[in-house]
Amino acid sequence: MGNLTDDMTRLRGEIDALRGSREALIQDLVRDTKGMKSSVAAMLGDFSKEHADMTRRSRKSRMAFVSGVRKKVFKMKREMQNDLNGARKAWNA
Repeated sequence: MGNLTDDMTRLRGEIDALRGSREALIQDLVRDTKGMKSSVAAMLGDFSKEHADMTRRSRKSRMAFVSGVRKKVFKMKREMQNDLNGARKAWNA
């Protein structure tokens, strides 16, 4: 009977050790999860700020492009009008 008692004692010790390891693992997971949540929240804040900055830069760039296009179109319309006026004068002369 000595072997059975020894085996049962050893088994009980292993069960206690595994229970302690499992509790430590759960505590580590909870702590790591809290750390990840705060890291993700900070990262999302950074993403939001960067997105807003990118939106402002993109809008400014588009507005500059549109302004340039408007100026070119206005210049082309003015040149076309001058050409038409010159053609009219030539035909009527």
